[in-house]
Amino acid sequence: MKIAKDMVVSLSYTLTVKGNEIEKVGAAEPLTFIFGSGMLLPKFEENVLGKSEGDPFEFSLEAHEAYGEMNPQMVVELPLKMFEMDGKVDYEVIKVGNILPMQDREGHRMNGIVKDVKALEGKVTMDFNHPLAGEKLHFAGKVEKVREATEKELKEGLYGEKIPHECSDEGCSHCSGHCH
Repeated sequence: MKIAKDMVVSLSYTLTVKGNEIEKVGAAEPLTFIFGSGMLLPKFEENVLGKSEGDPFEFSLEAHEAYGEMNPQMVVELPLKMFEMDGKVDYEVIKVGNILPMQDREGHRMNGIVKDVKALEGKVTMDFNHPLAGEKLHFAGKVEKVREATEKELKEGLYGEKIPHECSDEGCSHCSGHCH
């Protein structure tokens, strides 16, 4: 059976960037998704389209085909006061390299990477670019399984992600605040 729209696909792969292994997904717990449902990068899907169970694959995605180029406007300096809890800043949380969940003025959730902390100046530099923005991604792997999706999977999603649900005022972990 070949990979095509609405097929359930399981892949094992290794992702490398500049020769460094970034992610390894083994055959025991493969990446499983419904092909063509918009869950993966379009160019990633394009590169595995038509492959069959057992087929190997290897390809690279340029930054513009993956997570985009680095956008300098996504690196911002924020007041350190924004990070205070009960009048204090937890410097174990606000530490260079940490990824923090945040919200913009419209309530959209996003992750930011702490790039610099200037405590004396009362400023924190945050980078809201995707961690792999500006990078060429290299994938090498194998198609572990291909099967037709059931009607239920097509309607509800492979993991129930298409099922409407109610969220609390704080949003919910199920939809990361993008409630149905």
